Amino acid sequence: MPVAAQLPPSPPSVSVPAQAAAAPTFDDAYASARALANAGQPDLALSAYDALLARSPGNVDVLLGRGIVHARLGRWQESERDLRAAAAASPTYADVWSALGDMYLWSDRPDKAADAYRRLIALRPGDAAAYVGRGRALRALGRNAEARADLDQARALGAAGDAFDALSTALQPRPGNPDAAIAAGYSWAAGLSSSWTDAGAGPRWNDQTISVRHYTKSGSLAFETLRAHRFGRQDRAWALDGYVNLWSGAYANMRYQRAAAARLFPENAGRAELYQSLGNGWEASVSDDVLGYAARVNIYGVAIAKYTGDWYLQLRHQNIVSAGSRGTGERLLARWYYAGDADTYAEVAVNSGRSDDPLSLVGGRSRSGGGSATWVRYWTPAWGTRVGATFSRAAGAADQRGMTFALYRRW
Repeated sequence: MPVAAQLPPSPPSVSVPAQAAAAPTFDDAYASARALANAGQPDLALSAYDALLARSPGNVDVLLGRGIVHARLGRWQESERDLRAAAAASPTYADVWSALGDMYLWSDRPDKAADAYRRLIALRPGDAAAYVGRGRALRALGRNAEARADLDQARALGAAGDAFDALSTALQPRPGNPDAAIAAGYSWAAGLSSSWTDAGAGPRWNDQTISVRHYTKSGSLAFETLRAHRFGRQDRAWALDGYVNLWSGAYANMRYQRAAAARLFPENAGRAELYQSLGNGWEASVSDDVLGYAARVNIYGVAIAKYTGDWYLQLRHQNIVSAGSRGTGERLLARWYYAGDADTYAEVAVNSGRSDDPLSLVGGRSRSGGGSATWVRYWTPAWGTRVGATFSRAAGAADQRGMTFALYRRW
């Protein structure tokens, strides 16, 4: 009987070790570290950069990447260490100087930032961002004229956008009178102000003004209505107040005011002032105010002003001339645009004067002086307030103290 054929037994199973995964190449690991940094995972990115530096000590690209991550975390010392090492190893690597400029600017070291951006511009003279960066650093140093020149160059190289426009606007010389300009994007402004004065005897004086102003590319025009309550009497007036742009660096203020009753205000009053930029932040102006009282009064003025950083300083001299009387006055004003824009500022002024009047009860000559402090702040882009205090003293008269409050709205 034939024997059934038997299948050969299966060979014993033999376990084969799995092949180890291949280590990532240096380039792949570097790309992964950059992806972690750009994905908002700085701790993982720093660990990846540390591992890369262990594989390639002193690698400029890795030092640059790690220095940027440290800067984003506000670790200025570590960032400077890495970026300075990268710059020393490769002084012509433009990206390193760009990162150094940014890091110094973010850490409030504008002098070092300006120098880093200078090195960047030498390597990339056609890079608009380099000029914008140096412009920001120069502005922080108060060197606004140089900053404006850098932004002009950046604009010629194609710089644009809301942030660039905002920086350009902030660097424009501010007019001596804030009413002459308005923030970008608005063409109308309205104001309501009221002041109270303690004259030392009798009831307090009070004054109110309502104004609406329209701005165009060539200037602005406002309509105002004014009310005054003094010496137990009231009076009202209206006025047109305009600014017009003239030739390069020049503009003028023209004003006409009318009070039909003329109980407190002059029946007619006018003003003309011409402003001219002299370059390097200097501005001069000449003015004439005409007050149509029973005896006409002319107030002739000349002023010199200086813009320096976020400060505006002005010295004004006035001659007050009327029939049989002469007077002079000086005022020194300091305005600080502490928020870095053209809207919000703190201002202090001091003044002194002398009048020569043969009919004066104090011997024909009298002196006066005083001062004021003002704070203007825009709480939102459209709404702002002004608060002010004044003090004045004149020979033979009681001291005067006053307060002013105003509310502004623009659209």
